[in-house]
Amino acid sequence: MKKVLMIVIDGAADRSVNGKTPLSVADKPNLDEIARRGINGIMDTIAPGIRPGSDTAHLALLGYNPFEYYTGRGPIEAAGAGIEVKPGDVAFRVNFGTVEGEGSIFNKVVVDRRAGRVSDTEDLIRAINESVKLDVDFVLAKGSGHRAALVLRGENLSDKISDTDPKKIGKKVKRCVPLDESEDAKRTAEIINDFMEQSHKILDAHPFNKERAEKGLLKANALLLRGAGEVPEVPKFQDRYGMSLAVVAGTTLIKGIGKFLGGDVIDVEGASGAADTNMDAKVDAALKALNSHDFVLLHFKAADELGHDGNFEGKREFIERLDTAIRPILYLDFSEICLIVVSDHTTPVSVKEHTADPVPVTIVYDGVRVDEVTSFNEFQAYKGGLCRIRGADLINIVLDLIDLTSKFGA
Repeated sequence: MKKVLMIVIDGAADRSVNGKTPLSVADKPNLDEIARRGINGIMDTIAPGIRPGSDTAHLALLGYNPFEYYTGRGPIEAAGAGIEVKPGDVAFRVNFGTVEGEGSIFNKVVVDRRAGRVSDTEDLIRAINESVKLDVDFVLAKGSGHRAALVLRGENLSDKISDTDPKKIGKKVKRCVPLDESEDAKRTAEIINDFMEQSHKILDAHPFNKERAEKGLLKANALLLRGAGEVPEVPKFQDRYGMSLAVVAGTTLIKGIGKFLGGDVIDVEGASGAADTNMDAKVDAALKALNSHDFVLLHFKAADELGHDGNFEGKREFIERLDTAIRPILYLDFSEICLIVVSDHTTPVSVKEHTADPVPVTIVYDGVRVDEVTSFNEFQAYKGGLCRIRGADLINIVLDLIDLTSKFGA
């Protein structure tokens, strides 16, 4: 069977700043060589004018309609955190945060949504899992850094409930409320509010946090929940496309998507979502994964983070370092391996948030109609032979190229 390698440079696409983007000014001979060897285009990951999240974007890139399969980020984060999510579970994204004030947690003000970017939260998570008592089963698991994931499991639960994270410092922790009139939503909101109170008391009194306070560090004394979603029934990638899936990534979210779709997540030492991620090791792991898997997703996160920071030069520099790391990919046999290079969405340094601007995409494979595009960037990609496509089109184009699709009609 022919193989597929999809490289996703998260948030790499940008809007013009004085006629330039980080991709257009970066010294990136290897990405440009890929563009020269392939067929190029621009892509609306979801649809024109729809701002994609990284979660919905990756579902679309892998051929899953996010309007059908996306219920919220919680289930994906939970899968990425190592929880074996099951249909019917209700899952949440979680931040360890710092709150101050008196009385109930819902009277307290959030002073830091990341608790000073605390990362060594294993003892805190263990204490909550062992000590909190609810009317349903639950699992709290560690994510990357200050993040975690929570899953509720039981009868009569609903994801039609609000966040407890106010998403801004200086605001009080929000009480969870039902978003519809169902008894299930009312019950679930009550369970979450109970969880919030119990977990806060345990965290605030924990020796770990007392020690942090003595050192002048922020306490990780609250769990801030958002992105509730019910785990849906999702067909596994191999069942859907007849290809085994492997994911090489440093972020919990992308790992979660891999697990969510029944793929294998390949852990790489030193891999993270930061600019100092071990890119050479990730590339090496992806190339090795092609020996055992049919479809490999290789993900790089930091360009997106630098876009959120408004850091034009940092984004350019990261793209240049990534370009050096991917050079071994140029030596693949493109009669056997179909290569896709794409950004999942645009994160302009001028906006510091995802936008709906289309992203560049390149496909390299024997027999593609190589066009005249000579550089992988926003200003050239639209001139290519793919023209303008949607994310959902990508998997169909690739399946056709590697002869894994059948004729429609007689």
